[in-house]
Amino acid sequence: MESNHILNPPNKNLNQLVLAILSKCNHLNHLKQLQSFLTVLGHSQTQFYVFKLLRFSILKISNLSYARYVFDHVCFPNIYLYTAMVTAYASKLDYLSAFEFYRNMVRRGHPKPNQFIFPHVLKSYQTTQLVHAQIAKWGFVQYPVVQTALVDSYSRSSSDIGVARQLFDEMSEKNVVSWTAMISGYTRVGQVGNAISLFDQMPERDVPSWNAVIAGCTQNGLFSEAISLFRKMMQHRHNRPNQVTVVCALSACGHTGMLQLGKSIHGYVYRYSLGFDSFMSNALVDMYGKCGSLKEAKRVFGMTSKKSLTTWNSMINCFALHGHGESAIGIFEEMIQHGEDVRPDEVTFIGLLNACTHGGLVEKGRYYFLMMTQDYGIEPQIEHYGCLIDILGRAGRFEEALEVVGGMKIEPDEVVWGSLLNGCKVHGQIDLAEFAVKKLIEIDPKNGGYGIMLANLYGELGKWDESRMVRKMLKQHNAYKTPGCSWIEIDNEVYQFYSADKTHPRSEEIYKILGALLGLSLRFWYSPYIDCSTQL
Repeated sequence: MESNHILNPPNKNLNQLVLAILSKCNHLNHLKQLQSFLTVLGHSQTQFYVFKLLRFSILKISNLSYARYVFDHVCFPNIYLYTAMVTAYASKLDYLSAFEFYRNMVRRGHPKPNQFIFPHVLKSYQTTQLVHAQIAKWGFVQYPVVQTALVDSYSRSSSDIGVARQLFDEMSEKNVVSWTAMISGYTRVGQVGNAISLFDQMPERDVPSWNAVIAGCTQNGLFSEAISLFRKMMQHRHNRPNQVTVVCALSACGHTGMLQLGKSIHGYVYRYSLGFDSFMSNALVDMYGKCGSLKEAKRVFGMTSKKSLTTWNSMINCFALHGHGESAIGIFEEMIQHGEDVRPDEVTFIGLLNACTHGGLVEKGRYYFLMMTQDYGIEPQIEHYGCLIDILGRAGRFEEALEVVGGMKIEPDEVVWGSLLNGCKVHGQIDLAEFAVKKLIEIDPKNGGYGIMLANLYGELGKWDESRMVRKMLKQHNAYKTPGCSWIEIDNEVYQFYSADKTHPRSEEIYKILGALLGLSLRFWYSPYIDCSTQL
């Protein structure tokens, strides 16, 4: 009697029964049993239950192929089933399939779309104009959720950023999501100034809007601006930085060498329990490593219980960056012992080869280059070739370096010729250096730095006429030389200086002190009356 009740439950209790079974499911086989049960009851085409099966398959067990199988066996799927599938494909970054699903629905003529399907269809920005036309045809242009999706979609292309801004300006009801979409669009195409200007105009802000502008500054290399915005955010009690904010701020600290601020942010992570997962530990290891605090970087690395590939790569690169080649190799060997848990990628080998470069480990550099290609099947990129050529050039093995250049499957770029040039400078290979500089000039004729190098090389060879011709050519072409740049942190504030820079408000004092120091050093080293041995 009881088993008969389960097979034929009363309709009023079926919903509760299905939901109860789903709450206990944790495997595809459980889902199949429930689907069979519903089929026996004659509910295989009941869209409410099909929707529940779809959602469970997509969200709980991440089986999109089975969700598609369930969908394909529904005779007349409604808009909610279509929206669920389009959303699932878009969340997997399979925007083409999401669009094709939507297109098939439109071609069938049933069901009619609603406003909630368009934000997911518009993730495929290659079809934005086509979908926009259909949105206008169906009469959904005035829905805020659709307008925001259009702004976001158009802003994913630098050529359409103006269209996105026009749509944004025409919105009658702007909310914090639409403002954030436009700000993210500007940062995505590198127009950070417009993003910050728009951010300053926002009537209200939330944490995602702060994250959008801070992350945008960090991703576009405006690290000082990112830190300034982070500090402003810290003053807003209602918009407390979350894990995403902190990771962006730590990245900015690493690039500017702001160790003290980085330590303060590390304390903030503990104080507010933001979570110490691999995402956070990677950021901390990277920050401490770039700031030169290798002891702290290694300590954070050791505290990370579940190390991702990025975590291992960060630690390897930290040691490589500061010339600790053997330590970097030691971390790599430790990573390899984890077997299938982590597998080296192209970033791993860039770190390893850099470590070999700074440590003068020529044979190990060659060994790891071969390991990358033969054992792991990784196709060398320009950075890998650049590292190997740098290793060989620093060791004075120029014939081997040129063999590597000749055997490259990709066209040598500035990284490759620049690496070869560095080796030539170390070993005084003037003729080969001249060849490398000429290649660099071919690649980037407007870079005056390369032209000055060539003029100086001609001077060293005594080719004064050639040297004068190069300098004359630089003036005629208005070639530029990228100025040197440095940062210094004083009282938790970063000051940025370029070569011959006088924009700092106290530049006059700075240059006076610099001149005084230069004068003292010259007097010390060249005075015949000073006994250097007594001064040391």
